[in-house]
Amino acid sequence: MQFLWPQFLWLLLALPLLVGLYVLLLRRKKKMAVRYASLAIVKEAMGVRQQMRRHVPPVLFLLSMAALLVAAARPVAVVTLPSNQQTIILAMDVSGSMRATDVQPNRLVAAQNAAKSFLQELPRHVKVGIVAFAGSAQVAQLPTVNREDLVTAIDRFQLQRATATGNAIVISLATLFPDAGIDLESMQSGRERQRGFSIDAEKKQKKEFTPVAPGSYPSAAIIMLTDGQRTTGVDPLEAAKLAADRGVRVYTVGIGTVDGETIGFEGWSMRVRLDEETLKAIANKTSAEYFYAGTAQDLKKVYETLSSKLTVEKKETEISALFALAAAALALLSAGLSLVWFNRIL
Repeated sequence: MQFLWPQFLWLLLALPLLVGLYVLLLRRKKKMAVRYASLAIVKEAMGVRQQMRRHVPPVLFLLSMAALLVAAARPVAVVTLPSNQQTIILAMDVSGSMRATDVQPNRLVAAQNAAKSFLQELPRHVKVGIVAFAGSAQVAQLPTVNREDLVTAIDRFQLQRATATGNAIVISLATLFPDAGIDLESMQSGRERQRGFSIDAEKKQKKEFTPVAPGSYPSAAIIMLTDGQRTTGVDPLEAAKLAADRGVRVYTVGIGTVDGETIGFEGWSMRVRLDEETLKAIANKTSAEYFYAGTAQDLKKVYETLSSKLTVEKKETEISALFALAAAALALLSAGLSLVWFNRIL
């Protein structure tokens, strides 16, 4: 714990003086009480418990003074608070390999079910958007708080060929920042597959802006789930840099085969491999995290973890009010006990 005004802590040195003053007053009362012949009878009547009770209100009052002085020094601590996250984009892979059954009942259904559970865990005020990507990326649902619309969008997923993880990130960013000049039309046209797409060369950002620290944008985040490696579209690391420059975290979730496997469907086959290295690099570049889900249960746990990460956050916050509240409570308790036990305040 740190203090914004640490010089006020010197006032705590006055507390031992108060203790000394209290002891001095007790001794003076004791000397005055010696004059009364009935002192021994009174002390015997009071008993040890009653004698100890008389010190409780002053001790509580002393503690209240200590808490008040600490509050005056303006303490700052890292505390867990509700997150200011207002918008989350779920970028979900709908490439043909998501039909694989190594994750039961298959990768796509497991991802859909986990995403629906994730929506149920989120606070109702958090907006969620859906981006579906395969060979290209499309906005399946603009950010909304309507969970029914989001579930409907997830249920409408149609499997396609190829995987464009970079496109998914850029489309997600364009959805979060619709006025930033990120060109959706060229991303969806497929021209990048013919001539090699580069964000820098094409100057996709039409509006100048000053890059910020990675992960510093508190109002939005992207969660990208994929089971393969990029086969077309924007370089995902270039797209991750675009997100990092805007302070947006991109949490990546890998599902399915890590070492690589040939999966066949309806007479055709394809080789799929989860590119964990790139997914980790994306998460690292944007100050986020990478998660691997090898089973449907793992995937559900990943989304539960993400839900807790995105709905609460640790922040350095001034906690003077807590100490002031504690001081007030202790002072009131001290006065209350004194009135109840001795019919006086301290």
